[in-house]
Amino acid sequence: MIGVTLTADQIRNAPAPVRQWIEQELTAALALAPRPPASAPPQAAHLVACSVDDVTGVLDRIEGVLAAVNVFLEFGRTGIVYGQPGMMAFRLMDIMHHTRLQTIDQVMACLDMINRALIEVKSDPSVRFCSFDTEGHCFIAPQTQVSIAALWQDMITRQHAARMDAKAAPAA
Repeated sequence: MIGVTLTADQIRNAPAPVRQWIEQELTAALALAPRPPASAPPQAAHLVACSVDDVTGVLDRIEGVLAAVNVFLEFGRTGIVYGQPGMMAFRLMDIMHHTRLQTIDQVMACLDMINRALIEVKSDPSVRFCSFDTEGHCFIAPQTQVSIAALWQDMITRQHAARMDAKAAPAA
């Protein structure tokens, strides 16, 4: 048997597949959860491809909850295209890390809020913003990712324009 010691920085800076492998091995070794079998992503039938108007409506409904907004905007990043039909896959652990939440349960609560907001926007209780697999992945429609990225860019552009207008305005 050979032992290897890694620092937190080495693990944090390791390539994503290495971090995923370490996470799976630790989870299995500590019996925190049974190692799930490899599985295909869930069917996309319940997922909705959201337009920019849809994601704007969702953002309007969750804007008072900063953690939910942060989780929502994470989906503006490019995920991994997975399955047929293609869906964008995101790791829940990565979302938790990027949004500085403490637990996956907090991420899941935010995702539940986002799903409920989309149901309100679409006035359809069968729609879903995202779905999950047993390996800790969250899936969204590719069009939804594109729409969130476009919304984010629009927000940045408007914010920049407002700053420029404020600088150009004469002092009163």
